[in-house]
Amino acid sequence: MANLSYPSEFVLLGFSSLSGLQDLLDGLLTLYLLAFTGNAIIIVMVIADTDLHTPMYFFLGNFSQVLLTVTTVPRMLSDLLPPSRVISFTGCLVQFYFFFSLGSTAFLILSDMALHRFVAICHPLRYSILMSWAVCVRLAGAAWASPFLAMVATVLLGHLSYCQGNAINHFFCGNAPLLQLSCSNTSLLEFWDFVMAVLSSFLVTLISYSSIVSAMLRMPSASGCGKAFSMRGSHLTLLFTGYGSPIFLYVRPSKAHSVDLNKTVALVTSVLTPCLNPFILTLRNEIFKAVLWG
Repeated sequence: MANLSYPSEFVLLGFSSLSGLQDLLDGLLTLYLLAFTGNAIIIVMVIADTDLHTPMYFFLGNFSQVLLTVTTVPRMLSDLLPPSRVISFTGCLVQFYFFFSLGSTAFLILSDMALHRFVAICHPLRYSILMSWAVCVRLAGAAWASPFLAMVATVLLGHLSYCQGNAINHFFCGNAPLLQLSCSNTSLLEFWDFVMAVLSSFLVTLISYSSIVSAMLRMPSASGCGKAFSMRGSHLTLLFTGYGSPIFLYVRPSKAHSVDLNKTVALVTSVLTPCLNPFILTLRNEIFKAVLWG
């Protein structure tokens, strides 16, 4: 038997066991184009229109997940067509790195948005100082610098022994399907994945929104409280869609996941969530709609 402890390539099984692959391909392609177009429009509008040159829209533009979608979806769409779905070991690690690092960036930008909302509601008189452009750029820069920390997970993943074959029952090289092929001790890698993907930014977000809710409940006017909550509705929706799937994947041990369930949740994270973001960000935002429709 060949030694597959360090395979030269992996085979991505994707959704090959499902019937109706053409319908799946058409649906995924439609969602991908919607996600790419919608997020691209948001980025262009935030850059081009001076009315959107504020901290809130600055963070919204950064959050648009065009790069995160591009990381896995084109490869998945191409794998639905040819009979061979082979990816090299190095290519697999590179794909994992970009997916994981850009996902971490998105989570940190979510925490930046939560921190911005906290300052706007709880410290309105100091808002211009606490949320100056210099502070916003530093916060966004720290989020985009997180890929350097993702190198740790990539290096750990590259040093595992893969003794369970080289067929990945997934549509991309994620940590969970790769861990299922490994016979090494993966506890350190799973802990690092959880800290980087969820815990580090989720704590900041949770504390910020807990403080916001506390401040809203202390508002003397019920109408003012309702208005503030309505303004935060889109942000809360972003939190649920942004954190829901990753928490589901990372809270439990990766090796215990159901493969089919894992692929479904990952598909939501990769395609559906980026597709919904433009609608969440714009449909309830009067300023954005006014700029969009001129």
